[in-house]
Amino acid sequence: MRSVFTADRLWDGRKVVESPVIVVEDGRIASIASRKEAAIPAGELHAFPGLTLGPAFFDVHIHGSAGHDVMEATPEALLTIGNFLVKRGVGAYLATTVTAPIDATLRSLNGLAKLIEKAQEGAQEQITTWPIGIHLEGPFLSHAKRGVHPPDLLLAPQIDVFDRMFEAAEGHVRLMTLAPELPGAAELAAHATAKGVRVSVGHSNATAAETDPVLAAGATSATHTFNAMRPLDHREPGILGVVLTRDDLFAELICDGIHTAPELVRLWWKAKGAERAILITDGMAAAGMPDGQYMLGGFPVQVANGKAMANGVLAGSVLTLDRALKNFIEFTGATVENGLRLLGANPAAMTGFSDRAGSVAVGQPANLVAVDAAGRLVQAIHAGRIV
Repeated sequence: MRSVFTADRLWDGRKVVESPVIVVEDGRIASIASRKEAAIPAGELHAFPGLTLGPAFFDVHIHGSAGHDVMEATPEALLTIGNFLVKRGVGAYLATTVTAPIDATLRSLNGLAKLIEKAQEGAQEQITTWPIGIHLEGPFLSHAKRGVHPPDLLLAPQIDVFDRMFEAAEGHVRLMTLAPELPGAAELAAHATAKGVRVSVGHSNATAAETDPVLAAGATSATHTFNAMRPLDHREPGILGVVLTRDDLFAELICDGIHTAPELVRLWWKAKGAERAILITDGMAAAGMPDGQYMLGGFPVQVANGKAMANGVLAGSVLTLDRALKNFIEFTGATVENGLRLLGANPAAMTGFSDRAGSVAVGQPANLVAVDAAGRLVQAIHAGRIV
């Protein structure tokens, strides 16, 4: 079946195409042209006048949504999460764990691996979104900046423990958060990097001097910048000073107006720019749900008035990436194209998934979003089908 999509503009992950004509055959992009170059061919036409088409969003840091946590690692849980995310324009995500007992973590990782493999084999025909990898957030985190991660379950970096998790995940771990100041952090960063895992510095009270060796060992990103990080000081810049001033380092941000004030969003944007900034949700099971009590990994979280809290500390968010895009444009005045880059091309480049997410190209699945000038999601498109 052939479908044709038109709009005022297309941001394909690299450049803008004016008046695009995108032809989709059997769920994949068959051709991309401008109306100046080609007539609109026969097929089911979906026109989006006044809007910009772009790649579906890619969330590299999300724990769950729609009442479920990814660590449940069941088909039912991930299908429910995916059905929620696909409607919000998400075409790919990294299933993100939290610190838990090692045996429980291993079981979750193995369950996630099997579901990722099943999705990659094309066994899932539903209009839904499945994870394409795993983000380990814990257990190698700082006690001082642990957030809601259980203190009795945190561990010093251990290569053998990491290897057990990597093997349980059948190689699908793509990102790991690591506190640089912990003994053995640089060694673990080098080991994980050699296995193709991207290391993200975070949940850390590190000084600048303590941060640098882990970056030299291969770390490429920073986990939810500002949150669970040593504060910036004019005499000791700390991990945050390093994150904001290293041009080669990607940096996540939770743009919900709760985790990070708009003024600091603007500072982050000026510091990281269009090539290194990444928008995430850090979303948990309460995303898309009414206020109440929900689980984050193995512990309860209370959600009220848009805040997810556990023991007086923020515990993930109820943010969605479509809302993050709108907030980012509102807070910074950035263009829609820049915003789309932060939700697509940049996370794909950081994780090494540029061949599977973050761009609109011939041969790829037709996973698209249509957004207006304010960054509001108007339509999500999955495998060429209107969601």
